[in-house]
Amino acid sequence: MNNKQQPIMRYLTHPQVLIDKNIPVPQWSLSEVGTKRVMEIAGATSLKSTNLLISSDETKAQETAQILAPNLMLSIITMQKTHENDRNSTGFLEPKEFEKVATQFFTYPEQSIHGWESAKDAQTRIIKEIMPILTNHKTGDILIIGHGAVGTLLYCHLANIPISRKWDQPAGGGNFFSYDIKSQSILHHWQAMEQLIY
Repeated sequence: MNNKQQPIMRYLTHPQVLIDKNIPVPQWSLSEVGTKRVMEIAGATSLKSTNLLISSDETKAQETAQILAPNLMLSIITMQKTHENDRNSTGFLEPKEFEKVATQFFTYPEQSIHGWESAKDAQTRIIKEIMPILTNHKTGDILIIGHGAVGTLLYCHLANIPISRKWDQPAGGGNFFSYDIKSQSILHHWQAMEQLIY
C-alpha cells in the first residue's frame, strides 16, 4: 500500500476491445479477454490507496472503470476531454494501415495526419485536463483510466521528453505507468496491468 505522504498517479489504459467496423471506435466495448484482465486486477492491494478514480467517457474506458470502482469503493469521475486522439476523419483503419498512420502521428506531432487530431493538440488537451488535478491532489493515489496514444503523450510531458512512438504502450492495451505526484517524477514506464497484483 502506498505511503499517504507520497501520492501516486497511475495511468491505466483499457485492455483488448471488440473491434466492430460498423460502430464508432469511441463506442467499442471491452472484449471477453479485456474484461477478464480487468477483473483479475480489481482487488489488487496496490490500488487500495486510490481515492480518486477518473475515466475517459469512451465506452471501453468506462467499462474498465466500472469493474474497478466497486472494489475501490469510489465513484467514477468522467472527464470527457481525456478521450483518445480524435481519429473520426478516417474512422476504422485496418491494422496495417492504422500502424502506419499512428507512426506518422507520433513522428510529426505538429501535423494533422489524414485529418486526425495532431499529437501536439492531443497532448495539450490531456495536459490541460490532468495537470490541475495533479497539482491540487495532496493525499491518496489517483487512478486514471484512458488510452494508449494520449496516455503516451501525457507520459512524454511528465517525463519532460519529446513526443515519440518509442514511448508508446505495448500492443494490446491494458498497461499502466506510475507518477510520483510529490516529487513530480515518473516511477516507471508502461507495465502490463497484471503487475498491479504483485
